[in-house]
Amino acid sequence: MIALSLSEIAAAVDGELRLHGADEPATVVSGVVDTDSRNMTAGGVFVAKPGETTDGHLFVGTAVSRGAVLALVERVVDEPVTQIVVADVVVAIAQLAREVVSRVRASGRLRIVGITGSNGKTTTKNMLATILRPEGETVAPVGSYNNSVGAPLTMLRVTHDTRYLVCEFGADASGQIARLAGLVTPDVGVVLMVGMAHAGGFGGIESTVRAKSELVSAIRATPLPGQDAPGIAVLNADDPRVAGMASIADDRGLAVRWFGEADAADVRASGLRVTAEGTDATVTVDGQDLPLHLRVLGAHHVKNAVAAITAAVALGVDPAAAVERVGELELAERWRMQVMGSDRVRIINDAYNASPDSMSAALRTLAQITRPDERMVAVLGAMSELGEHAHEEHAKIGLLAVRLRIPRIVVVGDEARSLYLAAVAEGSWSDEAVFFSDADEAFAYLQGELRDGDRVLVKSSNSAGLRFLGDRLGESFT
Repeated sequence: MIALSLSEIAAAVDGELRLHGADEPATVVSGVVDTDSRNMTAGGVFVAKPGETTDGHLFVGTAVSRGAVLALVERVVDEPVTQIVVADVVVAIAQLAREVVSRVRASGRLRIVGITGSNGKTTTKNMLATILRPEGETVAPVGSYNNSVGAPLTMLRVTHDTRYLVCEFGADASGQIARLAGLVTPDVGVVLMVGMAHAGGFGGIESTVRAKSELVSAIRATPLPGQDAPGIAVLNADDPRVAGMASIADDRGLAVRWFGEADAADVRASGLRVTAEGTDATVTVDGQDLPLHLRVLGAHHVKNAVAAITAAVALGVDPAAAVERVGELELAERWRMQVMGSDRVRIINDAYNASPDSMSAALRTLAQITRPDERMVAVLGAMSELGEHAHEEHAKIGLLAVRLRIPRIVVVGDEARSLYLAAVAEGSWSDEAVFFSDADEAFAYLQGELRDGDRVLVKSSNSAGLRFLGDRLGESFT
């Protein structure tokens, strides 16, 4: 965090300052801000966030022992540290993030990109950060820091030397993206796609569309000092739901830059070829045909790559440099198409997130990268937050797995049982499709079942926990 006095921080968060020791209102703080006491370093600010299973107020002492000099709390804690008492620490870190970004932005150097979409946010964020870092100091979320806590913590990492802030905005309810993006008013807003992810929480696909469009409504509509143009909406030309958001951009006087495979896209991908070593394509930008090689597995990541390239070009990055740099990324993120195991048994651990769209894409990737002399194995768990659509969407994935001729379908967890039943009904009989209630049973089965030449996809939502099964398989077959 940039240097601020205790009184400035208290004013920003509407809090009551409780001084300790030699601290004064003018005492300056500039350390890391975090909700995890394990991440504290000297001069840090610890946010005592109450949680579902524990309470951050219990760890203030630990944070102090690790160097914290200030605690944001909802009640005074008997620990030797200055505290700022607020009504809600989650609201407080958002207020502090708004203040910090506003001060840094006043220098005129900081440019901000917001990214949202039902799938691909984290991968696109990492791709864009990879492109931007050679241009100047770049702050981007760690992992999937895209919610009401993670997004402000990312924002609070900016300094007066930061040139680019890349924000990832997730949401499980209407209004959340508007609140988070409203803290920073992005210069560039990227909407990747609208699918069934979180549809249960939103109440349907149309509500999801409205929620994702909140980012377009939050893009800066007036030029910054020293600039002569408003912000830019970067939209998916291949997704009609996203394309419809152009009307919001037009009404607000924003520029629109299109990405995708459509001929009308400003940044267009064509000639996709998927192998076990990655994906090749041609990217056309401003009349230039540029060769792209992605090390990240899966044709669906080409769309994420062209979105990142489009945003980078909108920020003034040379197109050829953007295409070259995005190809340097070896792993989108842990547990996202992460290749593990060995040449004998290759494990693709993609079990951090799952939706009908990403599940379908991962299964198709498995089919594309498996040679005729190799065997496909799909280890599949539940897709969360689908609400009333859960049974139907799981059944569709079961049908797809059979139609892709995947000879071993291993379904794990009661919430995914409809996927297994659909696969059996479609013709995956005998031991072609098997079901296990928990990951331990599945692991024991797979240890005996997997053989040389197997290519294994492990895919589920985070809540299903199959990412840890993928880790175990990767270690077992190294």
